[in-house]
Amino acid sequence: MTTALITGANKGIGFEIARLLAEQGVTAIVGARDAERGREAAERLGQPYVRIDVTDPASVQAAAKWIEEEHGALDILVNNAGILTWQDDFRPSATPAETVRQTYETNVFGVITVTNAMLPLLLKAEAARIVNLSSGLGSMTLALDTESPTYLSNFMAYNSSKAALNMVTVSYAKELAGTAVKVNAADPGYCATDLNHHSGPRSAEQGAATAVRLATLDADGPTGSYQSDDGALPW
Repeated sequence: MTTALITGANKGIGFEIARLLAEQGVTAIVGARDAERGREAAERLGQPYVRIDVTDPASVQAAAKWIEEEHGALDILVNNAGILTWQDDFRPSATPAETVRQTYETNVFGVITVTNAMLPLLLKAEAARIVNLSSGLGSMTLALDTESPTYLSNFMAYNSSKAALNMVTVSYAKELAGTAVKVNAADPGYCATDLNHHSGPRSAEQGAATAVRLATLDADGPTGSYQSDDGALPW
């Protein structure tokens, strides 16, 4: 049985990733820091739940121990949990450093904490997959392209955290290049979720599709890539 852990899976894109993986016969562990919401989401899916707060190393280690005890190994890790702190004024000069720190705690350091804790379990699997939920807003190439639809979305804390996450993705892919583990970054597109007050034109299910594709790559699939529905994105 293939086993996956999806962080932040109690709602939005994370929930849809878990649902779509479960439809493919994967045991999709719903990871969430809020126990009540996490259990409710897991019950809706008929899948297991584990409490995990990506900003709390003790919580992450406890989740890894539980997965090892219950499942022995982990085939798929989807680092989906992420935040965007809303501001009245998103100009970089109006963005407090503390907002950037808080954003990185979840979007970057949380991913590193979870990945490091789960890596021994992933290496026990036959051919594990790690998918990091990035964003097209993390592309520095597109950020400087005046013709890009994301050019005006100059959200320093969030965008830079996703650019950092892209490098984190590449770093793990390089370390694991000699193994059967593949590590990729997924851009879900502009989806209607709580993160953006449901302002996006895409559904959470549409946003989940690329992550699910990367989570179920065969042996010929890429590693160290940054992809959307349309294929590779420019860094």
